[in-house]
Amino acid sequence: MSTSGAQAAAFFRDVARTNLVWWVRDEDGSPAPISESGQRAFPYWSSEARARRAATLWGSQFRALSMPLDHWRSVELPDLDRGGFRVGINWSGSRLTGWDFAVSEVVTRLAHALGETTAGND
Repeated sequence: MSTSGAQAAAFFRDVARTNLVWWVRDEDGSPAPISESGQRAFPYWSSEARARRAATLWGSQFRALSMPLDHWRSVELPDLDRGGFRVGINWSGSRLTGWDFAVSEVVTRLAHALGETTAGND
């Protein structure tokens, strides 16, 4: 498995266990860079340590924040979908790279990690 694949697998496993999602922001908002897929992605991390590393790399004005998984699923993901964003998952390394997914794929992978039945799999 690639490093990005391992990071993505860790993301879904960790957030299913902790019920928290981590993100990075400063007073102006959160970074949403063009990802390796060529599309704008909003990155999230599965632990405070991972998000703090990202904040440090982006600059001292950034801080790591958490949100409940339920809020992320019910509010943030639909907002990202409406905005046409992809979801960056546990980006790492000195350039903060990794996989990004369409919101619908994140929803499916998360439901699987949580042991939920999704539509079409009943």
